[in-house]
Amino acid sequence: MAFSSGNSGGPMADINVTPLVDVMLVLLIIFMITAPMLSHKIKIDLPQPNPNIVNPENPPDPVRLQIRQDGSLYWNDTPVDELGLRAQIAVIAQQSNQPELQIDADDAAQYEVVARVLSDAKGQGLTKIGFVNAQ
Repeated sequence: MAFSSGNSGGPMADINVTPLVDVMLVLLIIFMITAPMLSHKIKIDLPQPNPNIVNPENPPDPVRLQIRQDGSLYWNDTPVDELGLRAQIAVIAQQSNQPELQIDADDAAQYEVVARVLSDAKGQGLTKIGFVNAQ
């Protein structure tokens, strides 16, 4: 606190802001110099549009594959075994406008069955795979 040399005899109530302004200007200059050096580029592989889409306005009906708790498979509510599933996936994978394979796995279904279905679908060349949760 500064003291007055005048006749009032009391302390001055004014705060000297000059040192504060000096510190703030120095910090501003430091941040202006260091901020551009801290930014770095991250290379991201973004998805590209697929030019092979035949008719996006009229997509085919999705195929629903249910995987039950006991490992049984249902293709559009029709029971199917693993060999029949591979054949069905191969048929829809050959189509030019593939329908989406919507997998509805039971909460208690074994992961190995789901992983095998995903592997078969990818191996056959199926590109549209989704997961649904029927409550």
